[in-house]
Amino acid sequence: MTVPAFRHVIILTILLLATAVPVMLWLAPVTVAAQEGVAQEEAGGWTFEDEEEAQPTWTDELGNQATDIVAVTAFLVLAFVSFFRKSRVLKYVTLIAAVGYLGFYKSQLISIVNVFGAMSGNLPQLRYSLGWYLLVGVGVVSTVLWGRVYCGRICAFGAFTQLLDLVVPARLRVEVPRQIERKASLIKYVILGGAIVAFLVTRDQSFYPYIEPFWMFGLTGKGPVLWTMLAVLLVATVFVRNLYCRFLCPVGAALGLLSSVTVFKIKRWSECKTCRICEKACEWGAIRGPKIVLTECVRCDDCERLYADEAKCPHHRIIFYRNRKALEQGAG
Repeated sequence: MTVPAFRHVIILTILLLATAVPVMLWLAPVTVAAQEGVAQEEAGGWTFEDEEEAQPTWTDELGNQATDIVAVTAFLVLAFVSFFRKSRVLKYVTLIAAVGYLGFYKSQLISIVNVFGAMSGNLPQLRYSLGWYLLVGVGVVSTVLWGRVYCGRICAFGAFTQLLDLVVPARLRVEVPRQIERKASLIKYVILGGAIVAFLVTRDQSFYPYIEPFWMFGLTGKGPVLWTMLAVLLVATVFVRNLYCRFLCPVGAALGLLSSVTVFKIKRWSECKTCRICEKACEWGAIRGPKIVLTECVRCDDCERLYADEAKCPHHRIIFYRNRKALEQGAG
């Protein structure tokens, strides 16, 4: 199966899920009513109250969470349609939806706390958290398939900083020198390792707000120290684009490690060995000469659009000139 065909299968699967959930919700009351009717017939038409309240079934839970599942599915469909189409407009629509829906409305992001939970076997119960598991499952699977797509357009905080980058005047930006950038990108792995060690030693995860600003979407009071730290981080992000995501995020580090086994990598031309257009355009420091550093790449689409741009990419221009020269020689 080709990569485009495989991508279409993924999109179709998500769309089918979005269709199946409302259908199951519609059928759930019918199924429950039919079961109750059978029970009444077996009891001779009499109904009796159980001494203990019946536990909700999976059908009940699916019905209760159907709205959440459909909303998460719709958002993921938007995110991956924008990813597959490489549409700049759809990308920013997705970023706005991520901030508004997953951020301020749901306050639902993959957190370092979830990493701790996976290590200790203390994750939310599946039947009560179907929407959350859908989000996390797609985040993990998409990282294995394509890289850090979650970081690039699904994470609400990453989306927030990218939108901030869109509105901040370019003259305020400070370009971090490449050598410093490469070393600074390792800080997030140190933070991840330190957080894991601290958790394993103390079994205390209450320190997470100090290394993860995702709590800002809940708009809950975390004390003056944390609000001050958040303010400093956001001000610094005005000058250094995507500061937290590039250098400080432990979740980004964890997904970065997972992305080292990415299946479908970004294509490169032979001319990429000498051309530096994509490297200069990359805002994440993920392109180093002909090599794309999978652990740092968030699949932002910028280099892929350049790769396909016949007017800007030297590969296409070289082919054009070669074909024109061949035609001229043939005509001569």
